[in-house]
Amino acid sequence: MNRDIKVRKVAKPRFYKDLMVIGWREWVCLPELNIRYVKAKIDTGARTSALHAYDVKEFKSGRKTMVQFKVHPVQKNQNLSVKCVGELVEKRRIKDSGGKVTLRPVIRTPITIGDLTWEIELTLINRDEMGFRMLLGRAAIKGHLLVNPGRSHLLGYRVKKDSE
Repeated sequence: MNRDIKVRKVAKPRFYKDLMVIGWREWVCLPELNIRYVKAKIDTGARTSALHAYDVKEFKSGRKTMVQFKVHPVQKNQNLSVKCVGELVEKRRIKDSGGKVTLRPVIRTPITIGDLTWEIELTLINRDEMGFRMLLGRAAIKGHLLVNPGRSHLLGYRVKKDSE
């Protein structure tokens, strides 16, 4: 688990027309996946959200198809790993920024940003080579958040341990 990740809140969140204002990157929580913090890039150009996942395996639990996977929630830290399980909603063809289409598993899970929690859809894909472990797309933020593209970590920043 990622118990050693701590995020220091920097200020009380601001709101504009009932939407919480966030920066272009923020630390978010995925409580049902036991991911206390993962740094997400807020990408209004992407419709779908994506979470870094590896060792993805499907299995049956009664009538439900489930997905088991692992996540390294902190970039460049392969030692910190979280084992996750979610219900498979569907498999969806997603075109990445390079135009490559992949078939990805999709799960629904709550996300917490600041004091707000709501359910989002996440596609699971290995993002080892990407700068962020999570991409939060416009479908997930619509009706909840307003993005200030000139700011980062408006809700807090990660306190790094001396060993990192």
